[in-house]
Amino acid sequence: MNKTILIILGVIVVLAMALFGTYNSLVRQTTAIDGQWAQVETQYQRRFDLIPNLVNAVKAYAKHEKTIFEEIADARVKAMGAQSVHDKDIADGVVKDSIGKILAIAENYPELQASDDFVKLQGALTDTEDTIASARKYYNGTVRNLNIKARSFPDMIIAGMAGFKPRDFFEADEEEREPVSVKV
Repeated sequence: MNKTILIILGVIVVLAMALFGTYNSLVRQTTAIDGQWAQVETQYQRRFDLIPNLVNAVKAYAKHEKTIFEEIADARVKAMGAQSVHDKDIADGVVKDSIGKILAIAENYPELQASDDFVKLQGALTDTEDTIASARKYYNGTVRNLNIKARSFPDMIIAGMAGFKPRDFFEADEEEREPVSVKV
């Protein structure tokens, strides 16, 4: 009888350890995702902080381009207010398009292109875009790890009971999915 009780207690202890280990692993992964989301948000904020400087630099040379300046201001406000990964993704595309339009306008002004401040600003923006891409890539990796765990047996049972849900990925927008066309 004592042997049977010890075996049952041993099985219960092993199951409890597995339960707690799985739960703690899910907590670590969701915390990593939240931390990486904060990194993405930080880089977005850096970009948002650079946009007014870019607009002001171009505005000094291209005063008649009022609509693009309004467009980027609206895009910036909407992007800063977006909450979900999907909404951020959409808003990010609009912001990138607007920045591209401003940089295209700047190409029409050689004096602006020669300005040290503009060149530094353009470099900072390029660095920020690279950092955003890297932060999004790492975020997607941490989301992938949680989603695999939350959908794998037996972890999915614990994830379901504890309320851990799969998270959304950042996805390439339609333009980024299109192959680059090279015309000679």
